[in-house]
Amino acid sequence: MARILIVGAGLTGSLCAALLRAEFPQRLLRVVVWDKAQGAGGRMTTSRSAHDPKCTADLGAQYITRMPDIAKEHQSFYEDLLAHGVLKPLTTPIEGMMVKEGAENFVTPQGISSIVKHYLNKAADVDVFYNHHVTQICLKDGKWEVGISTGSSHHFDIVILTIPVPQILHLQGDIANIINQCWRQQLESVSYSSRYALGLFYEAGTQLDVPWVAQYISNNPCICFISIDNKKRDIESPDIGPSVVAHTTVSFGTEYLEWDKEKVQQLIVDELKATIPHLPEPASIKCQRWKYSQ
Repeated sequence: MARILIVGAGLTGSLCAALLRAEFPQRLLRVVVWDKAQGAGGRMTTSRSAHDPKCTADLGAQYITRMPDIAKEHQSFYEDLLAHGVLKPLTTPIEGMMVKEGAENFVTPQGISSIVKHYLNKAADVDVFYNHHVTQICLKDGKWEVGISTGSSHHFDIVILTIPVPQILHLQGDIANIINQCWRQQLESVSYSSRYALGLFYEAGTQLDVPWVAQYISNNPCICFISIDNKKRDIESPDIGPSVVAHTTVSFGTEYLEWDKEKVQQLIVDELKATIPHLPEPASIKCQRWKYSQ
């Protein structure tokens, strides 16, 4: 039986696991997924309020856009996600959104991480392990020996990396020599944007007097996007507190990338209050730093 390790439990890793399991029976292939985080999602992360786990907010991707040039090719994926209630059409307008001809937008009622969890559930017999931070990959006797930060290591026949390129280039072991100069130059040329995301979580019954559901902001040096996240996902309920999400501009994210996160959080909160002066005090706040955003 061949053993395959997928490094990364985001959208790419989870879909890869589901496709492998659909193609190969368990007796021929054992699929293992490792992620350094405490849960699945990657950039498709949904956070919960520290006071009420029912109050959630998407701090990564905000919605899914199906472009017309790949709609037919990806049709089966969308049909599957829509049939299982993971996706639903985005019906509420987002101010300032660039409208692309023929494009369709979708939201996730249970949070954007539900897409990743859906694919992991489809690969039910895949072994998923969190808090597994891969640090080195070595080739020994025709097998890949993959080591993690705790010092332990395991052997696999195939390793699939679905992590940001800079993290691949920082891996230790034989992989550093296997990447030839041409590949390395191409990998080193890959660039990412950086940004922060802020989630504000409120107690049930809190009223947010905002006339829009979500909007892009073009003239603010700090914030580029704000959404009343539960309204955007169409899950308003008197038993669930509302949530607000703010994404910063890339320039702000780059400038404050190495700052203490609590100090950055306060800067974003102050700017958010200046943008929405009547915003009530939240029950809890989470600040997410995306070093490799897009």
